[in-house]
Amino acid sequence: MPPQDVIVVGAGPVGLVTAYGLARRGVSVTVLEAEDDVVDSPRAMVYHWALLEDLERLDLLAEIDRRGFRKDDYGYRVHTTGEMLTYTLDSLADETPFPYNIHLGQDALCTIVLERLKTFPHATVRWGTPVTALEQDAGGVRVTARTSDGEEQHDAAWLIGSDGARSTVRGLLAVPFQGMTWAQRFVATNVFYDFAAHGYTRSVFLMDDVHGAVIAKITDQDLWRVTYSEPLTEPEERIGARLPAQYAAILPDDRAYEVERYAPYRLHQRAAERFRVGRVLLAGDAAHATNPTGGFGLASGLCGAFALIDPLASVAAHGADPACLDQWADERRRIFLEIASPAATRMKQTVYDADASAGHETIEALRRMIADPAALRERLMFPTKLKSSTPALSER
Repeated sequence: MPPQDVIVVGAGPVGLVTAYGLARRGVSVTVLEAEDDVVDSPRAMVYHWALLEDLERLDLLAEIDRRGFRKDDYGYRVHTTGEMLTYTLDSLADETPFPYNIHLGQDALCTIVLERLKTFPHATVRWGTPVTALEQDAGGVRVTARTSDGEEQHDAAWLIGSDGARSTVRGLLAVPFQGMTWAQRFVATNVFYDFAAHGYTRSVFLMDDVHGAVIAKITDQDLWRVTYSEPLTEPEERIGARLPAQYAAILPDDRAYEVERYAPYRLHQRAAERFRVGRVLLAGDAAHATNPTGGFGLASGLCGAFALIDPLASVAAHGADPACLDQWADERRRIFLEIASPAATRMKQTVYDADASAGHETIEALRRMIADPAALRERLMFPTKLKSSTPALSER
């Protein structure tokens, strides 16, 4: 295969957005994906307001906005009492032209980006091509990939591993994935049900140490995502059989619902020991994995992609000093460990783990925050902390 400037391993949202951003900068890029197509199981779907400016800069926002929908309302619901604490993003109107989030499944984002990538002759996406080996030296990177026609090799100056929490690239580099895994199974379900008829905002955190769940609207056709947890002692193959009992506890009433699909996950708070190893960079879940409560996993991954595009393009195409990539790697790791992961942990514990006494303290704190405009605004500004500064670029 002809050498490329950059190989991206993994055609998830982070890998594809990075590849697209590089292609826009004139960088030749090949994306290698083990699956045969975009994975459409229930996954991340929230694009925080602070990321929308970056998506607009990449000329992606208009199409994301068209296919998804805007939302600016949140609710915390106390499962035992039915109390609903609500707030909106209205106070951000003087901060941003986008005082709202957008809901759209990450598979739909991938589809949008793939459509754009097809317009660049120097960008290629290869499906059903799992990477099996990786070697590098001072001049570049070579990967071996398996295809239906046998093995093939791909050469590039740089490689991005964005192939998920079980990253093959990270494994081939022998980089430890440090942290912990939650002792629960999470089940993400897509269900047709009219939550709005019961006063639900379009994002609701149902707080309970047994029946806690994150409930968020996916489409205008009353398709909602309900993500709950269950003990690992429950057999995974029986999730479908247990769904009626789960919904009986979570849904506001017993009116008819229709489950579209569901998927089980193990959730982690982990980060790679290093995000750069020579000419290989780790991004997205390959670099860091967090439980999804609050939507900080996809947000962190996309912020890393936005921050990587310019420095890597400058290094790969214009001879900038690769030291800027060390700055990117160190800052992204720090932001995850010090900001994103602790925030996601607190959110997860608030929704899924609070016992009666802790839950009472949490509810009181939420009431105070919502009643205090300054405190609420500070809370709403949190997604800006997930963004990176621009690495310093210099020619060698």
